[in-house]
Amino acid sequence: MALRGPRQEDASSEKWIEVSAAMTGTLAFKDPVNLRISGNFEGTLDTKGTLAIGERADVKATIQGEVIIIAGTINGGITASGRVELLPTARVNGKIATPRLIVQEGAVLQGSIDMGESRSSAAMTIDELAKYLEVDPNTVTQWAQSGRLPSTREGGQWRFERAKIEEWLAHEKIK
Repeated sequence: MALRGPRQEDASSEKWIEVSAAMTGTLAFKDPVNLRISGNFEGTLDTKGTLAIGERADVKATIQGEVIIIAGTINGGITASGRVELLPTARVNGKIATPRLIVQEGAVLQGSIDMGESRSSAAMTIDELAKYLEVDPNTVTQWAQSGRLPSTREGGQWRFERAKIEEWLAHEKIK
């Protein structure tokens, strides 16, 4: 993994973290980053900022992020709160959930598209929130029952709106 800084000819370009080696596991970022996957990756990607999947990349993962730009191959589910863009060389096999989808001529998508409500306000389950917060699901349940977490009950199930959870997280960091 290498940190890429601005090019010499363009000092104003953004910094990118690039993964060009074969990796397995989970990459999760709580703060916005620009991440480019150029090699093989298998596992889970949870990003904020821009995630770019390079033309030679082969990714088998569950992906969650804000802006996701795909030029390579992905097998797995993709959820974006901002947009997903499929470049001409993109090959995606899986479900895409995003409020905005851009598909360039030549891109291939085998799967389904959900362009329903904004992903930023989508409700999470106890297990999804536990994974997002990196805590035990029982802890999430206790926090919800005590009123510590912003939550609602739907049909006997706890639901957590992502936008409200992110506000709660920002408030908790201040304490």
